[in-house]
Amino acid sequence: MTEDKKVQVTLALKDGRMSPQLLKAVGELVCEYGLTPYVTTLQNMRLLGIPEAVLEEVKKRVLTAGGVIKEGGRFPLPKVCVGRVGCKLGIVDTAELTSAIWERFGGLTGLKPKLKLAVAACPASCSGALLADIGVVATRSGFAVYAGGMGGPFPKVGRRIARRLDIAGVVATLEKLLAFHQEKTSKKQRLFKLIDDPDFPFAGQGEGMRTED
Repeated sequence: MTEDKKVQVTLALKDGRMSPQLLKAVGELVCEYGLTPYVTTLQNMRLLGIPEAVLEEVKKRVLTAGGVIKEGGRFPLPKVCVGRVGCKLGIVDTAELTSAIWERFGGLTGLKPKLKLAVAACPASCSGALLADIGVVATRSGFAVYAGGMGGPFPKVGRRIARRLDIAGVVATLEKLLAFHQEKTSKKQRLFKLIDDPDFPFAGQGEGMRTED
């Protein structure tokens, strides 16, 4: 007898947090089906070892508990630090900003890969915002936005394209960057490869950042 095929599902966690309802549902699924929960480096929750026969049941229970299943073409939720609620260096509540981002972009589908977003509550940037395609960093003077960063074996520091923004300004900046990326590529494309395009909607303001910015 052949063993049932095992599959996996990834849950996108808004601002890196799980509601009590979702946490309970995941715990029940893990115990019931012997799954392995794995928190990814992008702060998503991946359920490993799902018997293929119960995949739809797992998805249904996750969605009923308010979870979001990560799928190709969906808006990429930012990787975030805990913010001032859990860190003495935090300038802002990262949940407030990521909630505003999700409210505006969470329903988008059909987006072209590959964009990674990160939000940092202070210039220490523990979430790696300067190494993301789009990074948002809180400073004492408001939010700074970086574009074109990338990790991996050949890392690139993002270019600062805006600063001293409020939450509405961050959302408006993301709208422009997403529209540009959608228009300029028909395939998987990191933003750093497009940042020097003549139509890029922002002039660079430097790669470094001082804490007073």
